[in-house]
Amino acid sequence: MKSNASDYLELAQAIYIDACAKCVADVSDLRDLLTLRARVKDEGISFLTITLPQFCRDFERSLANGIIDSTVFLGFRKNGSIPAFLQGMISQIFDRETGRILYDEAKNCSTDVPIIIGSIRQICLAFKKIEIACSPDRVADAVNNFVTIERSFETFSLSNSARTSFTSTADVLWGPMVSTIVLNRCTPKHGPGTTAEGITGNSKYRWQYWHDRLEPYFPLVDNGYPMGISLHLEGLQSLTIVSEANEQPVKVVLVPKTLKSPRVIAIEPCCMQFVQQGIRSALYEKVESNWLSSGHVNFRDQSINQQLAITSSMTGQLATIDLSDASDRVPHDLAMEMFRSHPDLQDAINACRSTKALLPDGRSLSPLLKFASMGSALCFPVEAMYFYTICVVALLSEMHLPVTSRNCFKVSRDVYVYGDDIIVPKTYATAVLAHLQKYNCKVNSGKTFVNGNFRESCGEDAYYGERVTPVYITKQTPKNRKDADSLISWVAAGNAFYKSGYWHTATFIFNKLERLLGPLPYVTERSSALGRISYLGYRSAERWNYFLHRFEMKAWVPSPVYRTDKLDGYGALMKSFLGGGLRESDDPMSQDARHLERSSLRDAVTLKRRWVPSDI
Repeated sequence: MKSNASDYLELAQAIYIDACAKCVADVSDLRDLLTLRARVKDEGISFLTITLPQFCRDFERSLANGIIDSTVFLGFRKNGSIPAFLQGMISQIFDRETGRILYDEAKNCSTDVPIIIGSIRQICLAFKKIEIACSPDRVADAVNNFVTIERSFETFSLSNSARTSFTSTADVLWGPMVSTIVLNRCTPKHGPGTTAEGITGNSKYRWQYWHDRLEPYFPLVDNGYPMGISLHLEGLQSLTIVSEANEQPVKVVLVPKTLKSPRVIAIEPCCMQFVQQGIRSALYEKVESNWLSSGHVNFRDQSINQQLAITSSMTGQLATIDLSDASDRVPHDLAMEMFRSHPDLQDAINACRSTKALLPDGRSLSPLLKFASMGSALCFPVEAMYFYTICVVALLSEMHLPVTSRNCFKVSRDVYVYGDDIIVPKTYATAVLAHLQKYNCKVNSGKTFVNGNFRESCGEDAYYGERVTPVYITKQTPKNRKDADSLISWVAAGNAFYKSGYWHTATFIFNKLERLLGPLPYVTERSSALGRISYLGYRSAERWNYFLHRFEMKAWVPSPVYRTDKLDGYGALMKSFLGGGLRESDDPMSQDARHLERSSLRDAVTLKRRWVPSDI
């Protein structure tokens, strides 16, 4: 890994120089650059991707505590009470001798402080999310952690009173809503990803397997073939109705997340994923319109949580909570309690829930006691409902209120949930955290903020009402024009740095890209072409199109990679009936006219140089 570190060291130095320039006080220090160079030389890229993000976590924890204590910045030399690294910036916020913050909530902090905090976070977090394969040891640790969490359900137990509180609250929150879901109006559809069998593209519409458990709730003839099918069709001869004992298990895979730890995904079998998508759509619609959860449990709009993070960083009235391994810690039996007012829906969810998992090392886990891992279409809505229920239980308990619709509505007005990003009133945060742990959740203390003026939720970071979210480098350095994903990502990062005022960094990135792509044009933010944006109003134009009456420029444009994937017969009819020609945006204008002849390769993109409008 050390051989690749030099590719990022120069970029890290550019970020440091820009970060110092943004601060009003003189905070630059040659020793910081020397430390960067020396530690990257000794530790490789892990210093940028693991050590510096941990430095930032210690810094954020110190902001929350109001003091730098002896338990933080352990891997760095101290100058007085503060770390010597970045001391020029940190000394503007914390007293060098005592380590105490230089202001408190009674004294408004200087407007320069959020800028300095944003600069520190940008230096430390720029490379945190770069997608590089983890070491074998870290991969093995992630798999073992998955197994450990699953086995922990065998010893997990709740008191009768805790279980009663959960079920009675869930009945009030979700009972009337769940009862309105009509199963035969839950239209299944295929998701964009792969499946446990490795089936992708149009092949998903040629049924090879259908689980027998699905038949009572989602019959193959009405759902797998929504327009009906002849029982003598030749394709049916190759279809296997699979008994529960012989079902394909979910396929557990690891994908890059950070160099510290990969992300664990459990890929569902094709027919299970197909049915899950139909129920998920119904849950999205009902939960987001339910009077007890509308605007407070969100699945498609992160902006509510993001804006609240910014506001509460100023007011301190709300706390932001993050959970670790959130999906894998939702108990199946408690999750099902939320649907008990609709037994048919409850049984249908169970029918499309996989009960076995195949690990990357060949081991099997059965039966699964968690509700579902990330990869199930129902994981996201069900976990959000579960966490919201726990928060309401905690607030009712703390306020000594009985479980009624009116009281649930009252206490939930300051509860907001988006996946495992949770926002609750600061006054009751301790109680909520205790209840989350009681119901088998694991609070990520490094990303949970109750005190101080730092908050983060749904990717938005804020301090004292100001946004301090860094720009992340997520892809490795592009080597040539074939590295389309990396090129697209680095162009986006270059423009993000430019908009953040990191102009030296943006110039460094674009100079590197132009050595591969040639001169990049100036484009608008709406343009699909790869190019630079400019606050000076620059727009590139190379010719006037007399036929379309517009200025045009020649630019590199991302294009999907297609493969021949012809679909006909009942499969083609089903795909057309279900709107399967739409791309992931679900925009009717994104219909691929040739979707029955070809399919795009997921996560595959190429760059094509062509004429595009200059003003779009």
